[in-house]
Amino acid sequence: MAFAQNAQLTSRALSVLRIVSAYLLIQHGTAKLFGFPHVAYFDNLQVVSLVGFAGILEVVGGLLLLIGLFTRPVAFVLSGLLAFAYFIGHASKGFVAAPMLNGGESAVLFCFVFLFFAAAGGGAWSVDALRSRK
Repeated sequence: MAFAQNAQLTSRALSVLRIVSAYLLIQHGTAKLFGFPHVAYFDNLQVVSLVGFAGILEVVGGLLLLIGLFTRPVAFVLSGLLAFAYFIGHASKGFVAAPMLNGGESAVLFCFVFLFFAAAGGGAWSVDALRSRK
C-alpha cells in the first residue's frame, strides 16, 4: 500500500517539476523572441540566428512540455539544445568546468532536467499519461 502511494506521489511530483521547468523555459524563449520579459542582451536579436532558433525551440518545446505532450522526444531535443547552448554560448567564455563563472548554470541544469524527462516521461498530470490510459 505504501509503495503504491509513493509511486503516485513520485509521478505527481514529476509532473510538477515538468510544469515548472517548462514555464521557466518558455520565459527564456519569449525573452528572445518577443522581448518579454525584457533582457537587454536580446534587444537586437534576429530570429534567423542560432539564438532565435533556440528561442523558437524553447517556446514550442516548452509549451509541449507544459501540457506533457510528446514529453520524451521533446525533452530529448531540448536537452540537446541546452547542451549546445552551454558549449557554444557559455563555455566559450572560459571556465568550461565552472558554469557558475560563465553564466551557464541554467543551461546545464535545464539540460539534465530535460534528459531526466526524456528517460522518465511526463508524470501523472500529462497529456501523454491520458493518451496511454486509452
